[in-house]
Amino acid sequence: MAQQRGQDIFARLAERGEDVIGRITEMPGAQKLVENANQLKERVDELQKKVRGIDALARRVDALEKKVDELSKASKPARSAPKRASAAKPKPRAKPKPKS
Repeated sequence: MAQQRGQDIFARLAERGEDVIGRITEMPGAQKLVENANQLKERVDELQKKVRGIDALARRVDALEKKVDELSKASKPARSAPKRASAAKPKPRAKPKPKS
């Protein structure tokens, strides 16, 4: 019984919705309103696609940053070569004593 009432309510709502849609076309300026609503829907859909694309790019950037960090950590021990003793500066030569 309750299920039948639920179906009746939905059927009545559907009929009312159809009536409202039929009446909107008769109202002055309603056509412009419907057109603007459709344009808004299309723009929102486009924005959602772009935002999803940004999320995907952000995930890719995060993954690349992790790889760079791993590679930089892995290459640090391999790069560290033993420190060499700094080359000694050549000692200045002693000037020969003038012969007297």
